[in-house]
Amino acid sequence: MPRPIEALIHVDALAHNIGRAREAAPDARVWAVVKANAYGHGIERAFDGLRGADGFALLDFDEARRVRDLGWRGPILMLEGCFEQRDLELCSRLDLWHAVHCEQQIDWLAEHKTHTPHRVFLKLNSGMNRLGFTPTAFRGARARLELLPQVDEISLMTHFSDADGDRGIAHQLAVFEATTADMAGERTLSNSAATLRHGADPLATTPRVGGDWVRAGIMSYGSAPDYPARTIADWKLRPAMTLRSKLIGVQQLQPGDTVGYGSAFTAEAPMRIGVVACGYADGYPRHAPTGTPVLVDGVRTRIVGRVSMDMITVDLGPLPKAGIGSEVTLWGHGPADSLLPIDEVARPAGTIGYELMCALALRVPVSVTA
Repeated sequence: MPRPIEALIHVDALAHNIGRAREAAPDARVWAVVKANAYGHGIERAFDGLRGADGFALLDFDEARRVRDLGWRGPILMLEGCFEQRDLELCSRLDLWHAVHCEQQIDWLAEHKTHTPHRVFLKLNSGMNRLGFTPTAFRGARARLELLPQVDEISLMTHFSDADGDRGIAHQLAVFEATTADMAGERTLSNSAATLRHGADPLATTPRVGGDWVRAGIMSYGSAPDYPARTIADWKLRPAMTLRSKLIGVQQLQPGDTVGYGSAFTAEAPMRIGVVACGYADGYPRHAPTGTPVLVDGVRTRIVGRVSMDMITVDLGPLPKAGIGSEVTLWGHGPADSLLPIDEVARPAGTIGYELMCALALRVPVSVTA
């Protein structure tokens, strides 16, 4: 019998979440962002749930090839552009749109031999200070691109650093609008946080950001980009990944008994604990402290003691009938319509849902479900 841990990918949730991006940005087209192997969900597994988007956006050229191999003939955008000159050959061969964020990438384009001009997205550094041309260099970069026969349409893009927080997007939006005010070309500005918080959703704040494309990243997978200010229930998102396992052991503790490595948890009263077949080698966060929520047979309880490589221990106080074989939901959908959002697991561990999704270990069996 195989170890009982498994992950489920919910294609109906992916499709629903893409629909939420459309509702939040009704005048824009939607990129389904599938970088990092679709945020750990697997591009091939997630494809059917995300194919209702208008295009796919990612970073890795091998992943772009995988999307094409799945039969996608629509737009694919390389969010970081080319990493070396020969990547342009793949852009030509696979019909990839790509970001241009530095002079070196323009130099490569100028030397590239192609029969089909490229669609490029010229990136403005509006304050994130990662990739992109500064406002003073942006116009010159565009002028260079306009002179190249290797370039067809030029679109414009930027990325918001604080769309999920109190600072918001106004400062960067002002820079983008001032820099590009008289420039033609489609725009893509909004990530998940900006799409939801500064779009058409009733919970959105101001200012409202426009654009021809929005980039639905973490929201596509059912995590709230601004948790804990808003939850997936607030944004009407659905978890696209469930990690579940079973109890493989039960212990009865007496006052003073300790649990796990480092004796990090001490029982203050008699209690039952369950041992779950899941640990940090499966992608569960090692630093999740006592009190991190977990579902056992659909009932919320907590982990106790340290997470080890292959096991965690949970408090069975709320579940007197739970025992070996009881279903454990580490995050996602549980039995009887129970739900444990991944954000609620990530926060006590000092991280975010994005990391937990991407950290799902290769040894965990994964299946696709509607």
